[in-house]
Amino acid sequence: MEVGEKAAEFVKDGMVVGLGTGSTVYYFMSKLGHLVQQGLSIKGVPTSKQTEKLALELGIPLVSLNEIEQIDVAVDGADEIDSELNLIKGGGGALLREKIIANAAKTFIVVADSHKNVDTLGTFPLPVEVVPFGYEMTMKYIRELGGNPKLRQKEATPFLTDNGNYIIDTSFQEIKKPRDLEKNLNLIPGVVDNGLFIDMADTVITIVDNTLVTKIRG
Repeated sequence: MEVGEKAAEFVKDGMVVGLGTGSTVYYFMSKLGHLVQQGLSIKGVPTSKQTEKLALELGIPLVSLNEIEQIDVAVDGADEIDSELNLIKGGGGALLREKIIANAAKTFIVVADSHKNVDTLGTFPLPVEVVPFGYEMTMKYIRELGGNPKLRQKEATPFLTDNGNYIIDTSFQEIKKPRDLEKNLNLIPGVVDNGLFIDMADTVITIVDNTLVTKIRG
């Protein structure tokens, strides 16, 4: 709750705001909705249909990414964060839209609970978004990179992203060269993108030893 509300302090009147997906971001959006009711003028760009629904319920005005030139600030969660502020994202299945919006933002802020902080990425299985056509062949190539891929299921059928794609949750145990892995995964035909967010987070707001901490990249 604290980290989400702290992130809301970065949002100023007139901004275009990228709205992330997930439980930690919920508190950021709740605070944002309250500020909008008090007169804050912003436009939100949601990273998922789930976030779009929540934003409308909270009274946050929305705009399409195609209608704007750039995003002033984007706020999102993460599944893992290393010491260099590199991330694994995609546990909620929205990694592609999240990455597009984070890349379009002048400032990308990540909010996360303390247990998301790790020394080395990889304990959390890396989500890889792939097109359904030939996905088993795509999984074969992912294995050749050292991963143990598993098709994400929902109610005994393949989980579908908002883009109509599959998610392959891939265990690498330790990702010692995340930049190389991100690049090599995206070179596989059939892979749309993966949940490694390298050198993208500008600021991370988290809890360390029960204290609210703001980390800045660089």
